[in-house]
Amino acid sequence: MTPASGQPRPGDVVRRALREARDRASGAKLPGGETDGTAGTQEAPAVADEARPGDVARSALRQAISARHDSGADADDGDGTAEATAEGAGDDRPTAHPGRPGDVARKALRTARKEAAKTAAQAETSAPDAPRRPPSPSRSGGTGHVDRARVARDVRQLLANGFRMPSSADDPEPSTKASRPTADDDSRPDRPSPPPTTPTPPPVPRTMATPHRDGELRRTFPAFPPRTSPEGAGFAETWWGNAWVDALEQGALDVKRLARGRGYAAQGHVDAITVTPGLLLAYVQGSRPRPYRVQVRLRTLAEADWERFLDAAADRPGHIAALLDKELPQSLTDCGVPLLPGPGDLEPRCSCPDSGHPCKHAAALCYQTARLLDADPFVLLLLRGRGERELLDALSRRNAARAARAAQEQGPAPLPGVRAADALAPRELPPLPPPLPVPPHPEQPPVYPASPGGPDPFALDQLATDAAARAHALLGSGRDPVGELTLWQDAVRLAAARPGSGLTAGTRALYSSLASAAGRTPAELARAVAAWRQGGLDGLTVLEEPWDPPAGRFDRARPLLLAADLPAFRPWRNHLTHPHGHVQLRLGRDGLWYAYESEPGRDDWWPRGTPDLDPVGALTGLGTPGDL
Repeated sequence: MTPASGQPRPGDVVRRALREARDRASGAKLPGGETDGTAGTQEAPAVADEARPGDVARSALRQAISARHDSGADADDGDGTAEATAEGAGDDRPTAHPGRPGDVARKALRTARKEAAKTAAQAETSAPDAPRRPPSPSRSGGTGHVDRARVARDVRQLLANGFRMPSSADDPEPSTKASRPTADDDSRPDRPSPPPTTPTPPPVPRTMATPHRDGELRRTFPAFPPRTSPEGAGFAETWWGNAWVDALEQGALDVKRLARGRGYAAQGHVDAITVTPGLLLAYVQGSRPRPYRVQVRLRTLAEADWERFLDAAADRPGHIAALLDKELPQSLTDCGVPLLPGPGDLEPRCSCPDSGHPCKHAAALCYQTARLLDADPFVLLLLRGRGERELLDALSRRNAARAARAAQEQGPAPLPGVRAADALAPRELPPLPPPLPVPPHPEQPPVYPASPGGPDPFALDQLATDAAARAHALLGSGRDPVGELTLWQDAVRLAAARPGSGLTAGTRALYSSLASAAGRTPAELARAVAAWRQGGLDGLTVLEEPWDPPAGRFDRARPLLLAADLPAFRPWRNHLTHPHGHVQLRLGRDGLWYAYESEPGRDDWWPRGTPDLDPVGALTGLGTPGDL
């Protein structure tokens, strides 16, 4: 409406409603300038609180919108113009269509003004004989003045809520449709609406670990169960686990957070732990339904530090045997390499709002990691940057090189026993008695005691066990495949039957003896053992005998490698070599592809993986195409 139309402007209506709200807050003025005594009674504020202007305005807005959606409160006059009559007494001015926000707001203000007048009248009639007393002093300490802070607060609340359109949260009915106004709603505009329903949060998964993504440099360990040890017992059981706990506690700034984190770890609040080089990751259950994401970082070792560590481990075979038994010798950590963390080396990070160093969730992860180190010290080596298989392969090569140098410095040791070719040489035999039934399995040989100057009992036990197995196969099938092997092939077979790769003292002595008897070096024997374990006699043949394959299968291998996003391999006889010189495929006479690896730029090929009919499948165990 414009002022020229004779209608009151919306701003005037708003100011008038605000003045009435301020008068009700400070007490109504009497004609003689005195304050109405009912303003200071105990009952009047209660009545005023029951019908606040903002609540009345919101209730009126809801009723107007409900009436509009339900039955279209005002009728259309045929040409698209709606007429609405004002609800105030004596106010019959036509207004615009009730659907516009300005009209609805003006109607709500008039309803609020009428309800405020009705409330004031009820307050006066409820306490006619109440003693008059001056209004309570305002916050500024003066008497007889209006509490300006309260008035300003009422004004701000009315301005904020008077023109706000009702949202879905204000709807007292949970249905999506507007509810019909009832007679009870018209008589009680200040009826409170029920609180809105809280949406159900999404379910939290039981674990957030992803063990399917594990590889050589990424390992996921399942969550530990709650501890059952008595209170006050040490959290770690090994000396290296206790060293980890000492590094955590000496670098912490708050002992209370450590105690709470220790309790979280003991109660099993730490989820599965993922370990990668330089990083620990786990989710820790706190006070909220969704767990917190916790990281602990640790600096990885440089290449020079790893060289010193490998030299120290290869110097003493007992170190390698201890690592294979999941133990960490203390002398191995005194080689000048900072293998264990010190105070301040652990860098925790957590998604919780706590800024402590560390927070209780990070402390719980560190305490649980100490239990993980007790079970597998290779976790500490992975945190420092090297995986278990990579370390064992490096130690195996280094140990083989040391054994080769030692064999060159020392004379060849005589091989005790009898040569297999002499034992199996054909000769005249007497007629055999009737054959006995074949036993179900070969028997275990007796234990040979060690005597000074006598044969090695370990070698005798191995020869007797091997002879019993060959005799049992010969009785059952009438053929001895071992008898067709050469001296070198038989030595490789015997070495491959021994667990390990020449890392312990016993296997090192066996490798040296077998290599000397066959006229080879221990390094060549170790490489031949790897080929035998890869493919048996055929794998050894692929290692030692290159050949020219016919066209067809060999020629189709290069397009298959290119289709797998691999570079063009260089062919030479039955070899296909990666252009970077670190991966090689060899085609055997049995039609299988054998994978080999070498250091880039060096012609030092070692068998790896499992042979396969598909050249791409033979490279699967060596990594993804992007890594190759």
